[in-house]
Amino acid sequence: MAGSRFRQGLRGPQRAQHALPADHLGALSLPVGDDGVVVGNDAEGRAQVLGFHHPVPYDVVLIGGLWTAQVLALRTAGTGARVAVETGRPQVWTNLVQAAGGGLECITLHDVGRVPPMGATVGSPVLVIRDCGMRPPRGRVASAPWQSVLTLLPYLSPVAPRLVRAAALVGVQRVSPDEARQVGRLMQLPDTDVEALSTLGDGVTLWCTRTDRHYALTQPTDAEAGLLGTARRLD
Repeated sequence: MAGSRFRQGLRGPQRAQHALPADHLGALSLPVGDDGVVVGNDAEGRAQVLGFHHPVPYDVVLIGGLWTAQVLALRTAGTGARVAVETGRPQVWTNLVQAAGGGLECITLHDVGRVPPMGATVGSPVLVIRDCGMRPPRGRVASAPWQSVLTLLPYLSPVAPRLVRAAALVGVQRVSPDEARQVGRLMQLPDTDVEALSTLGDGVTLWCTRTDRHYALTQPTDAEAGLLGTARRLD
């Protein structure tokens, strides 16, 4: 995760300048790369940026609340990526889908097991959010180049260890002390982080791999707060 998963803001172009005739501008394609989505700020107020789009399959597990998953959906769609939500509770996503994109289908809803092939490319990346409860079935659509899959788990469950072990990135919000110890074993977290997991405030997420970790406090914009309310761990 170091260097490519989280960045303190976005770096500008590091290459020499290039000139292009004005009549060639229409042929340009500016794909969303791995610059990522601002998921929050660290304790020093620095932006924490998470890259969802990769040229290889990329799986993310978020052990946390619906609110955070919905903020990530909105912000990912705001980068120009497509977001497909696989859920058994479409009623909690409907307002967000209708509000996003101004009528464009940048976020789409699908029943569990009914996500169609999305045709992800470097110029049209996709994030699939699986909101399928404590025991999500194996997905019909898996992660692929430029198509990442984020699985939302409200709490740890018997399937969580399998999903966590297979994930490239894991986000953990407030959990019980027993769950914190289990996550600590799975992710090889130091004791200080294990102890912190049961005391995290609403909107705080520990994003980690087995070699790196970052805390991020997600604070909604005015538009996000108007649509989703304030940060909360419980749905």
